[in-house]
Amino acid sequence: MTVTSSAPADAPTPPLAARSAAVGGSPVRDILAVTARPEVINFAGGLPAPEFFDAKGVAAAYAAVLAEEPGRALQYSTTEGEPVLRAAVARRYTDRGLATGADDVLVTTGSQQALSLLATALVEPGDTVLVENPCYLAALQVFAFAGARVVPVPGDAEGVDPDALDALVAEHRAKLLYTVPTFQNPTGRTMPAGRRAAVAAVAARRGLWIVEDDPYGELRFEGERVPWIASYPGAGDRTVVLGSFSKVMAPGLRLGWLRAPAALRRACAIAKQAADLHTPTVNQLAAAWYLEHFDLDAHVARVAGVYRERRDAMLAGLPGALPAGSTWNRPEGGMFLWVRLPSGYDATASLPGVVAQDVAYVPGAPFYGGAPEAETLRLCFVTQTPDEIAEGLRRLRLGLS
Repeated sequence: MTVTSSAPADAPTPPLAARSAAVGGSPVRDILAVTARPEVINFAGGLPAPEFFDAKGVAAAYAAVLAEEPGRALQYSTTEGEPVLRAAVARRYTDRGLATGADDVLVTTGSQQALSLLATALVEPGDTVLVENPCYLAALQVFAFAGARVVPVPGDAEGVDPDALDALVAEHRAKLLYTVPTFQNPTGRTMPAGRRAAVAAVAARRGLWIVEDDPYGELRFEGERVPWIASYPGAGDRTVVLGSFSKVMAPGLRLGWLRAPAALRRACAIAKQAADLHTPTVNQLAAAWYLEHFDLDAHVARVAGVYRERRDAMLAGLPGALPAGSTWNRPEGGMFLWVRLPSGYDATASLPGVVAQDVAYVPGAPFYGGAPEAETLRLCFVTQTPDEIAEGLRRLRLGLS
């Protein structure tokens, strides 16, 4: 009789957290991976035009801080951020009419991290978060990972409807509203001053946090700057303003910040300690040096002038590129415009045929916190020249026909 033995089977590893399976990846990044071929004219991205990065100025900034204070530049820093950069960011707000001190600012690794820190500090699983409809896609991901119940607020070409906001706060006991009020992603729309004041009044009356994300506000081509929601009566003690150098200096620096009331800012600093300790010191010091020695506003004005030409080229070509009955907006700045195809079109279903023509857009459906509107799509106009835009729109017409 032969006796055989075998080693016991290894036990399976524990499963991933449920939220890892429940929250999907970014369709925008999936599209960018598919359209990375150089022959594709890509209206899908949300990237600034790289040919306008001030590479020489940024290189000079890094060289200077590494030559002048290498020990500090390469060392750990405080979680709140380098004082010199916090002071520079605060001055920019104050110069634009929103009185801000350095201690009001927490430096983050891109404004996307600021949004994640706020979700950690403010949102309990099951809390209701109100969002614009449509909404910045990565914000929807952040709130989903936090376990929030996301409720879209009806709106129009001027942003969220204050009356609908008021009713939804009361109905759901919502904790916060997330908004990109200036040159919104994905629509490019801007909330006017009267609407901002009304939103601030709702927040004050109902006890609501406002997260005011402002990555595009400096990229204005025309019209007058609209004050931040945080500047309106009733909003100052309950509004967090997010900002970033990604669209005006360089996204690879991964430098953003949040401007928040003291108690919330402290809670976000503790969350950041758990996330990454601090934003890279050398990047912060280089940005501060750049702001001291170069005119960022003049650089942004030059870039915005080119972006305006590209927006105008896209607006000029859209009537001949889109099916009859399509509509679109005219953003006063930023990077995006929003298209609505005629009833019966599905921008997601149409995308493979469009990509086959070596051009791409982002379908609007993933940007909705509620029921999607299948006929919508987002176009980015900043990364192609006017001639490339014209050719891309010619290909778009073929792909949609």
